[in-house]
Amino acid sequence: MEANAVETIAGVIQLSVAPVFLLAGIAGMLNVLSVRLGRVVDRARVVETRLVSETHDSHLAALQAETAGLWKRIRLVNWSLRMFVCAALLVCLVIVTLFFGELTGSDLSAAIATLFIFTMTFMILGLVLFLFEVSISTNSIRQGIVEMLEAENADRLDPPN
Repeated sequence: MEANAVETIAGVIQLSVAPVFLLAGIAGMLNVLSVRLGRVVDRARVVETRLVSETHDSHLAALQAETAGLWKRIRLVNWSLRMFVCAALLVCLVIVTLFFGELTGSDLSAAIATLFIFTMTFMILGLVLFLFEVSISTNSIRQGIVEMLEAENADRLDPPN
């Protein structure tokens, strides 16, 4: 390999460093989402186990509502994971296209720009889905606290006989 070719490849490697950092960020998001998914699935298993043995109608309704919310969160996290995986695959394609264009001497700048736009689109979609999931989680926690305080206040107003 001649010196000019080595310099060219070195330049392409330098160009591909930014997408590699983007891959690292996506990997971080995939980690966060995987952990959240695991926690939500674990909670869903606990609630569904309690649901089978529950006999009080009011408790049964609350557990069913929580289960529905947990499954909604699972779907959102799953779709967010898919969006980030697609974004990671597109980043890899950007890097491959950079090298392929340089090795073949082709002008693939339009393809690279298009791939990058799709990458950002998938990341935006993944972040929006993640935002919805966090919002559902926060509202669920807030609702649980409100219900607990209402139950506590009701106990104070109606002392046991």
